[in-house]
Amino acid sequence: MHSQHPAGDAAAPPRPRPHLVLVGPTASGKSALALELARRLPGPPVELVSVDSMQVYRGMDVGTAKPTAEQRAEFPHHLLDLADPSEDYSVAQFQAAARAALGAIEARGHRALLVGGTGLYLRAVLDGLQMPGLWPEVRAELEEDRDNHALHRRLAELDPPAAARMTPSNRRRIVRALEVSIGSGRPFSSFGPGLTEHRPSEDRMAGVWLPRPVVAARVAERVQTMVGAGLVEEVRALADRPGGLSRTARQALGYREVLAHLAGRCTLDEALEEAVRRTRAFSRRQRMWFRRDPRITWYGSASDPLAVLPVLLGDWSHP
Repeated sequence: MHSQHPAGDAAAPPRPRPHLVLVGPTASGKSALALELARRLPGPPVELVSVDSMQVYRGMDVGTAKPTAEQRAEFPHHLLDLADPSEDYSVAQFQAAARAALGAIEARGHRALLVGGTGLYLRAVLDGLQMPGLWPEVRAELEEDRDNHALHRRLAELDPPAAARMTPSNRRRIVRALEVSIGSGRPFSSFGPGLTEHRPSEDRMAGVWLPRPVVAARVAERVQTMVGAGLVEEVRALADRPGGLSRTARQALGYREVLAHLAGRCTLDEALEEAVRRTRAFSRRQRMWFRRDPRITWYGSASDPLAVLPVLLGDWSHP
């Protein structure tokens, strides 16, 4: 990872150590593990950097398991509450915000601990992926076509490699790929080094691993805990705000299902069942995404993610 310094600026002091990266599927316990690491790691102070595509939204706290006020008071947390829930927040915006945050952490002589499960956002930060621009008029025209299969066929003609990586049901990615291909005049798949290439990194990357049945049980427990903490009330309040929830924000795990319940399309129990099902499926996709990255060292436990703390501390305490 390289910080970006405008020409003419004095170079930032060399960072004392490589930054640290902790990834894992939803409900794998990485957030609690990150806090313990920040408390116990020797050397320069640690600042936590969230790599979560939904924690960027202000007010989306319960359903995204955002760090509490007490946790934020204990350690600096970055890349939280960057956007209003009525906005669509892009990978490019996150990439720019992350570069600024990491540059400031390095300038203080501190260590960044990046924590999260949004794989594309992490790759954008670590590998400097080239982010295509936005073409709203092209997108608006594409959104008028409700036939996902027709859109997928159109993408297959313009950019076969991109179409091969997407199912016809993944409307959001198809529309984005078409928007870029049409708007820029070059295939969406031609931007950046590509997700299949993993550049050598000086940063320390670790993944938290728990058995699938354990993660599945933790997901169900997590959803119930969120409901008890006020998830339904949070979603209702956000939906009632001027502007409501953006196309991006309303896809967040738990939020989409509770919105369906509030609209009268299902009972709360049905909404929560669907939220658990979708979160488990998302967790499996996260695991598959991160497993493809050879730079990640995995640390596994039978049931308790904090059980890997001693060995991870040992590995990360040495240059």
